[in-house]
Amino acid sequence: MGVLTRAGKRVVGALRPSVLAKCPRCDALGREVDALRNENLQLRASLVEAQRAAKRQAAPFSKGAPKPNPKPPGRKRGPNYGKKSRRPIPDRFDESYEASIGRCPRCGSTNVDETSVVDQYEEDIPVVRPRVRRFRVHIGQCRDCDARVQGRHRLQTSDAIGAACVHLGPRARTLAADLSKHVGTSLGKVRAILRTTFSLSVSRGGLSQTLDRVGNTLAPTYDAFIEQVQHSSVVAADETGWRVGGQLRWLWAFVTPQLTVYRIMDGRGFEEACQVLPPDFSGNLLRDGWAPYRRFEQATHQSCIGGHLIRRCKQILQTAKQGAARLPHAVLRILQRSIHLRDHWLDCPPSPHGRAVHVGILAAEMDRFLAWKPTDDENRKLVKHLRNERDALFTFLLDPTVPASNWWGEQAIRPAVVTRKIWGGNRTENGALTQQRIASFFRTSDQQGVDPYPLLEAALRAPAPMVLALPSLIAGP
Repeated sequence: MGVLTRAGKRVVGALRPSVLAKCPRCDALGREVDALRNENLQLRASLVEAQRAAKRQAAPFSKGAPKPNPKPPGRKRGPNYGKKSRRPIPDRFDESYEASIGRCPRCGSTNVDETSVVDQYEEDIPVVRPRVRRFRVHIGQCRDCDARVQGRHRLQTSDAIGAACVHLGPRARTLAADLSKHVGTSLGKVRAILRTTFSLSVSRGGLSQTLDRVGNTLAPTYDAFIEQVQHSSVVAADETGWRVGGQLRWLWAFVTPQLTVYRIMDGRGFEEACQVLPPDFSGNLLRDGWAPYRRFEQATHQSCIGGHLIRRCKQILQTAKQGAARLPHAVLRILQRSIHLRDHWLDCPPSPHGRAVHVGILAAEMDRFLAWKPTDDENRKLVKHLRNERDALFTFLLDPTVPASNWWGEQAIRPAVVTRKIWGGNRTENGALTQQRIASFFRTSDQQGVDPYPLLEAALRAPAPMVLALPSLIAGP
């Protein structure tokens, strides 16, 4: 009996592989198990990479591993290379030297015939000694009202005397503000630069007080910036985390083609945004999908197409399975088609009616996919977000002056993020106030192509705070 049982088991074991191989349900289950196993491996690898990236804060804008076969650096050879550039010949020189011929470097002979003389120029930084100004301040008393009267020269930047009779001049203050709040250099390194390059000795505390004075000087100009933003036809807004005294704050950026306003506030809600933009703002607002921006009901909105939405669709497609990939593929095609249409219209602008027709076609196609009720979690979130942003998707096609994203705001946020990674934020509320004023001034000067140093030096010498003569402020709101 035992022999028959063992023989039967051998027969069943021999038949089982062929039976299983012919079962379609088992084949489908096996393929599904393999797919889940591969997806599990991919997700584990993505998790490990995300955990490693969270600990590598030295490269804030790293895009991952480099390409295995990158393109060679520089411009391509050929007729499209462009004009080759070199340093221009100086229009003057301060010193002249003769580089005479000595011995032949090959054989050591002094029998050398001179054939020509050519010019070579060298531009260098001279040793800098600080210029020390002494002001003989005359002090008197009014005979009529007995008030104390003190003289002031037009080059002075302060009326302080006594223990505070020695201070930095306007150009040194401007340079310190530029290095600290614009370039993002820490106070310790600013102190080292002033000492080694310009022979100026100043403490960290002295630099902090100097920057506060510069911020107070820029207060009227900063208020004028806010007024101009409020009357602008197109404004891009963005925000990022910040630290003040170790506590979480938010750095906002409100950007127009002419100026930038930074504002450090306690939160990132609608109430904080209204401290710069009025609640009844009626211009074009470029923003990401953050919900508080939608509460500006009188504004014309443009959601970030080129960055956030297209990138989000591509991220969903990286892990989407079979049928779940259909929706992000369709949305991605519509968004990319709108970008291509905008680029085509730069050379061949259509009529207003043509614009409206094309936008209507894209909107109708988008509505067809927004009517779906997907079961996948990522697709469901995407559809919900697009429904909320539906009226702000194609504004840039109707108005060619409106960009397709809020890249103005993102570009303004990037240097602030670098600064935050260098020295963490501000220690006090007064430091945050100084930060937003000085950073707004230097960023706006860059946008308008203006040298900020003469403007700020003139403001520091003025006896009372004044609005700086930037081109946009001269023209008015």
